[in-house]
Amino acid sequence: MWGEKRYHSLDYALKSQFGEKVYRIALNGGMTCPNRDGKIGYGGCIFCSGMGSGDFAGSACKTITEQLAEGKAILARKRPVHAYIAYFQAFTSTYAPIEYLRKVFTEAIVDPDVKVLAIATRPDCLDSDVLELLDELNQIKPVWVELGLQTIHPESARYIRRGYPLEVFDTAVHELKRRNLTVIVHVILFLPGETREMMLETIDYLNHSNIDGIKLQLLHILKGTDLAVEYQKSLSDPAYTGPAFHIPDADEYIRLLTECVQHLRPEIVIHRLTGDGPKDLLIAPLWTGAKRTVLNQIHKYMKDHDLYQGKEYYG
Repeated sequence: MWGEKRYHSLDYALKSQFGEKVYRIALNGGMTCPNRDGKIGYGGCIFCSGMGSGDFAGSACKTITEQLAEGKAILARKRPVHAYIAYFQAFTSTYAPIEYLRKVFTEAIVDPDVKVLAIATRPDCLDSDVLELLDELNQIKPVWVELGLQTIHPESARYIRRGYPLEVFDTAVHELKRRNLTVIVHVILFLPGETREMMLETIDYLNHSNIDGIKLQLLHILKGTDLAVEYQKSLSDPAYTGPAFHIPDADEYIRLLTECVQHLRPEIVIHRLTGDGPKDLLIAPLWTGAKRTVLNQIHKYMKDHDLYQGKEYYG
């Protein structure tokens, strides 16, 4: 159905589109976030590291051209690579003056080896000037816009300090798709207080949203985050009154994840099934550090139980 995998993988989609494997280079454009500089809030989302979820991105002290060259050199040491995704990963990558965004995005997209420009941002940071710029760039090469939704549930969104209501996400998706931009959505599974039913409700909502791709990830608790402080309180403070933390083992995560995949509309490309936070920062769950092992377990579980994307999707 999708090559050797039982889901619509990013690897399959890229090979179908470009005829070869395409590798991501994570970039840092030097932006910050309205949830950190006081425009919306301070401290960012509760789970966000000091690098603004760009722990594996390049250094903002270097130009985009330098970061791309560095990323290519690292990949070249491992395998022959000819095609790349220029991925602006750190912080909110549309949160800057439009002239600056035009400069750094253009610097990335004109690289002849870059096949796709991917931009991670917030749905409340896509004003008309930014949308117009993304539309222009999309005429040169494909532009992907990644939106950090995480959950559709208001109580969870408040707890993680997301900083915008669901209707802002809906508007952003509508405006991006009106310009034929590719939309990818980040979802975090096992947020504190969320049940199996709540997580599946997020998947069902996205099935009926006009999105193209999804990144599914287990909640990581990283050192230096406010989430880590909350987690330690939940373990040791009898007065803790926040939502209950539940850290699943690999087996439980795989069961829930594959249930989500079965409910997911088959056309949606799955960009991620698990994540691997920096090992020096990861507090829990520690088993996620062995990402390749976890992915192999997911693939085996789906094959052994005859599971596949869309098996439980009924439109």
